[in-house]
Amino acid sequence: MKTILTSAFAATTSLLLASSAMAATEIQWWHAMTGANNEVVEQLAKEFNESQKDYKILPVFKGSYPETLNAGIAAFRAKQPPAIIQVFDAGSGVMMGAQGAIVPVADVLTKGGFKFDKSQYLPGIVAYYSKPDGTMLSFPYNSSSPILYYNKDIFQKAGLDAANPPKTWPQVFEAAKKIKTSGAAPCGFTSTWLTWIQTENLAAWNNVSYGSNENGLGGVDVKLAFNSDFFVKHFQSIADLAKDGTFRYGGRTSEAKQLFTSAECGILTESSGGLGDIIKTGMNYGIGQLPYYEGEGRPQNTIPGGASLWVFAGKSDAEYKGTAEFFNFLSQTKIQARLHQVSGYLPVTMAAYDETKKSDFYPKNPGRETPIQQMMGKPPTANSKGVRLVNLPQVRDIMNEEFESMLAGKQDAKTALNKAVERGNAAIQQAIGK
Repeated sequence: MKTILTSAFAATTSLLLASSAMAATEIQWWHAMTGANNEVVEQLAKEFNESQKDYKILPVFKGSYPETLNAGIAAFRAKQPPAIIQVFDAGSGVMMGAQGAIVPVADVLTKGGFKFDKSQYLPGIVAYYSKPDGTMLSFPYNSSSPILYYNKDIFQKAGLDAANPPKTWPQVFEAAKKIKTSGAAPCGFTSTWLTWIQTENLAAWNNVSYGSNENGLGGVDVKLAFNSDFFVKHFQSIADLAKDGTFRYGGRTSEAKQLFTSAECGILTESSGGLGDIIKTGMNYGIGQLPYYEGEGRPQNTIPGGASLWVFAGKSDAEYKGTAEFFNFLSQTKIQARLHQVSGYLPVTMAAYDETKKSDFYPKNPGRETPIQQMMGKPPTANSKGVRLVNLPQVRDIMNEEFESMLAGKQDAKTALNKAVERGNAAIQQAIGK
């Protein structure tokens, strides 16, 4: 009896060990993608998981960009972080300042046995997610550039030229007024992300300073400068249009996209990554470059938005190896080219961009190359390398509070921007311990 039991126990143990050895290492990927972009995330994970048997990527939706970042911070403090977390551009400074919390993606790739060559990636994107010495800290999964979308049917009803979208902000404001007064749509113009598009990219695209120290890329001690006359004039124009509903505010992040997809507003400034949801509506839409103000050397270049993938510290060697395999999978030319063409996000690698250019995709899809051309058209200046604050999400919240008060008619643009700069500067000083 003893021999039988011993043999049975040994057999069971062997089966358990064999099963354990065969089990794929699970790698959690926390993200903030919704709608069409969530479908892309699920598809990429499925394809990677089916491409090999050693690792399994588990996508987990954690809410909006700010909510996902907060969830990641809380999980790290609780010593239960995921292996991979998607963090929006505004959270880059937060992650860079979290010493010991993350492992640079360049190190993850190298340790995983892959040769890391930053020249393979679009320079404007990789520079934003790298340290001053060039070490890439995170993987730029879904980088985007803000562009202008417009409803061609509404343009035609309003007597506007549907083949030529407005190029400057004064032209946008005039077109919005015509859409409203003609009755072509209840609202002329709306915008997602007033902080990223109407402030940070407004500054870069027009080569105007957002803040000192190269907008934070040159040092953490930043004095904000977006209350100059240039910004006051722009935001007062928006505030004036809001009085009769010509401009309609949708929300702090991407909520205003719904005002456009429902045909309530005829013009939308939004991330290139919002394209998937617009295509799904079947609307007759057009794409134009981000508007600018006329002036010498303008427009300059836009700065990346979207998000990148960060790797938390404290994970197992197997998880890091699997993460490296996954990032290598995402870097494949065919994957990047498809991701760009399906989602509207920028291709991360030069090879994917070249592959798309060699095809007939851009001629068949007018405007789809616009976000890349905006970012890569000119070498960046001190004003247009990007914005990186140690607490940019907090500063954006402060700005949004003042913008919302302005749009509600409680204060003018000058007051709103002065208060946002004063409060923002105080928050920065507190964050850096001064």
